[in-house]
Formats: sequence, C-alpha cells, structure tokens
Amino acid sequence: KGELRMQSLTFDDAGMYQCIAENMHGIIYANAELKIVASPPTFELNPMKKKILAAKGGRVIIECKPKAAPKPKFSWSKGTELLVNGSRIRIWDDGSLEIINVTKLDEGRYTCFAENNRGKANSTGVLEMTEATKITLAPLNVDVTVGENATMQCIASHDPTLDLTFIWSLNGFAIDFEKEHEHYERNVMV
Repeated sequence: KGELRMQSLTFDDAGMYQCIAENMHGIIYANAELKIVASPPTFELNPMKKKILAAKGGRVIIECKPKAAPKPKFSWSKGTELLVNGSRIRIWDDGSLEIINVTKLDEGRYTCFAENNRGKANSTGVLEMTEATKITLAPLNVDVTVGENATMQCIASHDPTLDLTFIWSLNGFAIDFEKEHEHYERNVMV
C-alpha cells in the first residue's frame, strides 16, 4: 500500500521522511516531516471551571482537559478523599468525572490529577448543588375549532439563584416568537 507504520516512537525517530514511488515510466518523490511531541500535563490553557453547578438528583460531568503528550493517566479527589469508579461516580477515559443522582453531600472541592512520563499537574473546582427545575403545571391537550385561539400554560419551579427560560416548540422545533409574532404570542406571568 505504500504505508509506513512506526510504533513506540522516540525522539530519534523525528526527521524528514521520503517516499519514493517508481515504475517503468518514471520515479516520483514525496517528503513529510515527523515531529515528536512530548510535554508534561499543563492546565494553563484549559483550567477546570472554578465553579460547577449540579441540579439536585441530576447528573453532572466535570471536565478535565489538560494539554499533555503522551496522553496522561487521570485520578480525582474530593477534598482529601481519592475517588474511584462506583455506582454513582465514573472517571472517563478522557479524564472527565461523572456523578449521577447528585446530593448535597456531593458538594465540595474536586481536584483532577493528570500524570504522564514527562510530569504531573492538577486543577481544582468547587461543585455546588442547585434545586432541580421542575414543571409544576404542564400544558394540557386543547381541542379548538379552526380559526379560534388556543392558550397553553407552563409553570415551573427552579432554584432562586438561577435564571429560568421557557422554550416552546412545535413538533420538536423551537418556536421563534420574533419571526412568528402574528401567529404566536408569549405571555410571561411573574
């Protein structure tokens, strides 16, 4: 196939490589440079979020994306407790931490540790729990005659520290109240 594969690369493998293709009609050359990248983990360009919000009873993913070559191994701690995969906690291959069925006890300081053969680094963020958003009055089915108006209500409870936005959709597509103001009208009750 004209393919060159290399495994377990070292710095000595870096350099200019040349492929030569030849047949009875002639010869042609192509060049490519191979650079070997190696660096210890660093969070300078992509630190963990300092504040992470999670809804009570929900699911949260805390990302850990340091720059590193080769790919680092990841571990996590909450405070001084080392975290391991369990029924509610999972450390993904990309370094992200997933917590499901979030409770008040999950609040605290989370630290991601990244380590490869060039070095190690860590980054920390604080997880805070918010009350889950719940629809307390859902829209009801409405039968109307063609040409009449229909009104649908939706009321929700939410954490007072967060803003709440209602999005209405028709058959899975969000309604644009700016463009369709002649047909749809939004009434917001506080």
